[in-house]
Amino acid sequence: MAELIKIYEENPNPKEIAKVIKVLRKGGLIIYPTDTVYGLGCDITNTRALEKIARIKGVKLAKSNWSFICADLSNLSDYVRQIDTSTFKILKRALPGPYTFILPGSSNLPKDFKKKKTVGIRIPDNAIAQTLVRELGNPIVSTSIYDEDELLEYTTDPELIYEKWNNLVDIVIDGGYGDNVASTVIDLSEEEPEILREGKGSIDIF
Repeated sequence: MAELIKIYEENPNPKEIAKVIKVLRKGGLIIYPTDTVYGLGCDITNTRALEKIARIKGVKLAKSNWSFICADLSNLSDYVRQIDTSTFKILKRALPGPYTFILPGSSNLPKDFKKKKTVGIRIPDNAIAQTLVRELGNPIVSTSIYDEDELLEYTTDPELIYEKWNNLVDIVIDGGYGDNVASTVIDLSEEEPEILREGKGSIDIF
């Protein structure tokens, strides 16, 4: 059964963050807040954890399209092939923020993602998500927790999320009410940016 942990975004408690990091390092799954909807995540380097998420989502790990949650743009070169100046300017202008950018994957990708030509990169404007990634030392692989209720699509109340997911994950972080609009997805892997999904992030900046 999962543990429900309250963490405040204004000042994430280091003790609670350390508890979550310990679980991630052991291959545990967490549900955590972002600047859009709540996400289901695990350590990018832990195959066992990645396979658990794939099972929950009903997909093959090799065919999964999940986001890499990063703390900032500094370790982008670990996962993304060299990008041109105009692409970098777009990223710098939009991030941190409610966007997922599809970028060409590099040959340094973790073993479970080696065959991927592109990767989705997210830097949420949320102190809890950023602190977790910084303390973990590498990205969290993340996917939105989708709701079968078509009217709601995304559950925003952490206690309801906990009720629904407590047998599937190890920790649910209560970081306050989430949003119910997912990130805007923009493909920057080709010459021209292409908007794949219009979400919370404004497309006017492009």
